[in-house]
Amino acid sequence: MALISNWQDLTSSRAVRELLERYGLRADKRFGQNFLVEAGYLQRIVAAVGFKPGERVYEVGPGLGTLTRALAEAGAKVTAVEMDRRLEPVHAETLAHLPVEVIWGDALEFDWRSIPPGSLFAGNLPYNIATPLITKLLLSRRFRCIVVLVQKEVALRMVAAPGTPEYGVLSLRIQHHSQARRLFDLPPGVFLPPPKVTSSLVRLEPNANPDDPELFRLIEAAFAQRRKTLSNALKAAEYPPQAVTAALVQMGLPPQIRGEALSLEQFRTLHSLLPR
Repeated sequence: MALISNWQDLTSSRAVRELLERYGLRADKRFGQNFLVEAGYLQRIVAAVGFKPGERVYEVGPGLGTLTRALAEAGAKVTAVEMDRRLEPVHAETLAHLPVEVIWGDALEFDWRSIPPGSLFAGNLPYNIATPLITKLLLSRRFRCIVVLVQKEVALRMVAAPGTPEYGVLSLRIQHHSQARRLFDLPPGVFLPPPKVTSSLVRLEPNANPDDPELFRLIEAAFAQRRKTLSNALKAAEYPPQAVTAALVQMGLPPQIRGEALSLEQFRTLHSLLPR
């Protein structure tokens, strides 16, 4: 079995199986491990980040180091956060002599506000932490570009428009803090082991909007019971019914409207019209 000497060595199912066998490992469902093993998609992910040689790119869940190595060989300095300590000897082989720092720990506990402003992020995110992690990355206000590989269902929620089934709190959080584009889908067969779902690559360009907890308390209340009208959903969250009714009238919205029909700007307007 040949040792790994470049990122292309990690882009075949056979090579990955041999690497795992060499270290007595297998993908662990607890960590959401599905290793990307298709060179063409890796190149497209690296290109989507858009870094200059020598720039630092942060990554979560490097796994066997496939994307990590592709980023580093393209000129990035990589800081990767990984929770699975079993992979330490693997990284000693796959990431040897590269400008890569691995931080062992939980990405949800990592202090993302401690990194430099204007940073870059790229990651094949474990499905079980994708939504809370993306939220943390955005709230840190430290990134100028975030490129994430996520479950297609999550990607559709990230870029959803009002009135669609996928539209919800995550859609509005993404819109409030960034411009988002779903770039392309990846079939299950380009991963090892193949997941049961299609994945999508999403590129976020964060803006300077600060967090607004009160606005999102309103938004979360509006979507807490999607089948209810907006008025009844907000009443259940103890917003004054008369004030909500008056605000909807002022906004020219029908009394039976549901929260899923409102745009981000309409939620902002509604929030401004309600008593604090």
